[in-house]
Amino acid sequence: MSLPSDRLGGLVSLVIPAHNEAENMPRVLAGVVETLDRLADRYEVVLVDDGSTDGTSAAAHAAMGKAAENLRVVTHKRKSGYGITVADGLRAARGDWVAFMDGDGQFDPRDLSLLAAESTNADLITGWRKHRADPWHRSVVSGTFNILVRLLYGIRYRDVDCGFKLMRREVLDCASPLIARSALLNTELYFKSKRSGLRIAQVGLTHHPRLAGVRSGGRLIPILRAIRELVRMRLRLARDWTAPMDVRADRRSG
Repeated sequence: MSLPSDRLGGLVSLVIPAHNEAENMPRVLAGVVETLDRLADRYEVVLVDDGSTDGTSAAAHAAMGKAAENLRVVTHKRKSGYGITVADGLRAARGDWVAFMDGDGQFDPRDLSLLAAESTNADLITGWRKHRADPWHRSVVSGTFNILVRLLYGIRYRDVDCGFKLMRREVLDCASPLIARSALLNTELYFKSKRSGLRIAQVGLTHHPRLAGVRSGGRLIPILRAIRELVRMRLRLARDWTAPMDVRADRRSG
């Protein structure tokens, strides 16, 4: 008997980076549990608490309710930033399928089913925000960043830094070790997947306004740091990284 088109086989891991998102945990995790109960036979939620001071981890445990046994928490004593936080979650994830989603409530966890519907045809399935529900300057910064990614990395996908992605374990195996220490992690996943011959699909998603908590991204210094890293990482990848030959051979023979 075949699985429904959006159902994922094996263990599914969902990584959620969060810094002071206690107010958002009930709403976000209610949707997560509802969705993963339907999509997966087995699942784990990997919450990476990035130096929160508002009880984010405790709020997450309470919000999971009877499903709390599926919650694992990775704790940073100090705020480390988005890229490190997501990467630590991806390293901790044990699933055959691994997803990550921002913990600020701007994505609907139920939209994971939209990504999962592409799982028979792709290895890395990524969201793109049809209308970004952020201040205009963040959209300008994101657009500029995406142009630089196209020029330096040859990655011609929209909204590369969208924080909602689903991937086979194979993607992480090919991308390991992850070297980005900022939101450039998204670019690294795209670049290594493409160079490894893995299949990439995109799905348009609704982006919702933040209803609680305080937005922590979009400040000038982290943005300038990410742009600097954009160039440095491209040079490092050219010097030190090559796609695994067995993956490329498997794709050609398939």
